[in-house]
Parts: sequence; structure tokens; C-alpha cells
Amino acid sequence: MRGRRGDRLMRRWLRRVAVALGALVVLLTFASLAYNAVTSGREVPATKLYAGPFVRIDGTTLSYRRWGASGTPIVLLGGFIEPAWVWHEVGPLLARRHRVYALDLPPFGYSQRRGPYTIGHWARLVQDFDAHFQLVRPTLVGHSLGAAVVVSIGANEPRHTSRIVLLDGDARPGGGPGGWISDLLVPPWYTSIYRIATGSDWIFRRALKSAWGAGTPPYSNAFLDYWERPFRVSGSAAAFRSMLGHGIQGVSAATLRRVRVPRIVLWGAQDKVDSPEAGRRTAALLRARFVVVPSAGHLSLLQAPTAVARAIARFVGGAP
Repeated sequence: MRGRRGDRLMRRWLRRVAVALGALVVLLTFASLAYNAVTSGREVPATKLYAGPFVRIDGTTLSYRRWGASGTPIVLLGGFIEPAWVWHEVGPLLARRHRVYALDLPPFGYSQRRGPYTIGHWARLVQDFDAHFQLVRPTLVGHSLGAAVVVSIGANEPRHTSRIVLLDGDARPGGGPGGWISDLLVPPWYTSIYRIATGSDWIFRRALKSAWGAGTPPYSNAFLDYWERPFRVSGSAAAFRSMLGHGIQGVSAATLRRVRVPRIVLWGAQDKVDSPEAGRRTAALLRARFVVVPSAGHLSLLQAPTAVARAIARFVGGAP
């Protein structure tokens, strides 16, 4: 008798818990829908956030920056969530002797949120971007995730580039949650979480501090806005949800060994995102020279722009 009574009490308790959880889910869903409605105007067309220039490549509108009117071409590619703005100091320094372009790889910066967001697709976009502007065998510089893109082009389309530069990026794949995470991040909850997270200075401050290495990033309102504003471009939430399924992308060791175009690896001495040891391993696979950028973390292009520009220019053939 006691056993049956205990079973009935347990079933009753479980039903109450299930009802309570169901009510909580409904409540959170309504709260999420309400929040999303209130913040629906947060995502806007890229042209309302960035004046340009823009160019249409392969059906995708790409945003970019440009410096210099003469000299051999250099194309700069940023890393994960990095807008082309990150090159705003390196670009003008290189432009003293080169034509320099910095491209927003979608879905980063102000480029159209149009996939697929893969190494192969980015590599094709870069090549077609170069062809559009008649950039013949440009030097390709990739920071962080961008390093994998320039390696892909250097290995698979060596006639396209004269040389490649890897900056704070080992070009290797990393871990990731896998495609299942995208299935779990369902609207409206994901939309709410995305808007709360990307509207928080605190989250950006923590991420930038980690990437800065020693010292403290210049946390001015303008500095933070350069990082936060691109997340308001229409379609950003869905694009980043799609990207999660790919994990941290990169190329294989075999691909690194296939590269024959001139190459160099530059690395911030205090990089805590990707260790200098990772850079040395990639340099060994590439049979490339490894150059340390003193007193810089993962964002060496912002922390030590003169040193980075000088190293690139010397590799290309003329110091800025």
C-alpha cells in the first residue's frame, strides 16, 4: 500500500513540475516575443549604418575600404566578427606605396548577410572581388580567420596571388558545437538572446580585453561602436545562427603543405586567443618565416599597426 501511495504522490509531483515548466516556457516565450517586438527596429539596412563604398560581387553586396591610388595591390581580410575598420591604421601606412583594399567577409562588417559562410565561398568572393577591381596577383593578408581564406587561395589558386601573409591566425580548424546547436537556437528565444548580447558593452569589453593581450583596450564610445554597430545590420541574427553550425573553420595540414607562393606568418607576442606556438606550428607546415610582433596580443593590427605594416611592406618589397 505504501508503495502504491508513494507512486501516486510521485506521479502527482511530476505532473505539477511539468505544468510549472510548461507555464514557465509559455511565459518566457511571450516575454521573448514582446522584447523582440519592442526591439524590432534594431536591425536596419547596412547603408543606414555605413556610408560605403559597396560593390556587388556574385549577387552579394560587399562593403570595403580603400587606400592608395598606385602601386602593387594588397587585399586585407579580417577575422571572425571583425569589420574592415580594424585595418584603419595599417591600410593608410601600406597605401604610401601600394593600392590597398580591406574587405568585409560576410556576414561580418557591413557586407550583405548572404551565405554560405564557408572558407570555400569566402575564397571565391575574394577572387571575384579582385577581378572586379582588376587587381592582378595581389598580396593577400588574412588576420585570424582570414588567414585560412588566404591559405585556401594560395594552395588552390596559386596563380591568383603573388604572396600571402598570415597575421595572428594559424588557418587550422578548431572545435565547435556542430550543426545541432543551430537546431536548438530557435526563435524567438535566440533572437532575444542575440539582441541582448550584441547590445551589451560588457560582453564586448570582455571579448576585447581577452584579445588585447597586455594592457587595456581604449574603451571609448567610438571604439566600442565600431565593433557593435555591424551587429545591427539586417539579417545578422540569422547569419550568426547559421555560422554556428560550421564551428571554427580552417584548412587541413595537407593544404598548408601544398602552398608554394611566397608566404610569411606574423604573430603578436602576447596573443592569448591563438598562442604563438600555434603560429609556429603553422609556419613549420608552410615552411614559412615566423615573425613576432612585440608587445601585441591577438589584435596586433590595432595594437602595433606600424610594426605590422612594416613587416608586410618589407615582405612585399618596400617599407612604408
